[in-house]
Amino acid sequence: MPAELIEKYFPNLTDQQKEQFNKLEELYTEWNEKINVISRKDMDSLYEKHILHSLGIAKVMEFAPNTKVLDIGTGGGFPGIPLAILFPDSHFTLIDSIGKKITVVKEVSQAIGLKNVTAVHGRAEDLKEKFHFVVSRAVTQMPVFLRWLKGKFEKEQFNPKHNGVLYLKGGDLSEELAGMKAEIFELNKFFDSEFFETKKVVYLSKGNFNS
Repeated sequence: MPAELIEKYFPNLTDQQKEQFNKLEELYTEWNEKINVISRKDMDSLYEKHILHSLGIAKVMEFAPNTKVLDIGTGGGFPGIPLAILFPDSHFTLIDSIGKKITVVKEVSQAIGLKNVTAVHGRAEDLKEKFHFVVSRAVTQMPVFLRWLKGKFEKEQFNPKHNGVLYLKGGDLSEELAGMKAEIFELNKFFDSEFFETKKVVYLSKGNFNS
């Protein structure tokens, strides 16, 4: 089964979740031939480099029911779609400025029966809604990213961490995060493949930048 790697680290998946994760391989293979959303060389390691990497956020933060999450620059649906499978009682808005990529997000979400995903073709700055958390996979430098988020956060808090940003990033972050009160979680503490040696989740509470 393609999703065995996911089950190794998330052993409490329901049968429906297992089925949804398993279907992703076929769906992304099919869509990637039409619209290149994942680099061809990465398709062989889809579950490690895209799906499990996305779920690194879940090792840091278990979203409570009714949490509203925005995924900025989602591309083909990462980290949003894997997180939406794992947290069916939270709602995920996936946005990208490239329409073809959002087509893939809509088609994949529909094909696996996700009811908690809204796919938007546009720019994050133009969204009027508010969210509890914003997630992303290294779309730009953190200071630029944070400027897009002014006024995007809900005031109500009901998660283990304060509302804020959960950002998947690799490499040396000291310069990029200089002067910010960020929590950094090393993904090699949770996942034991070499790919995760330099991968991190960066958490920033909205109070640190959303004034």
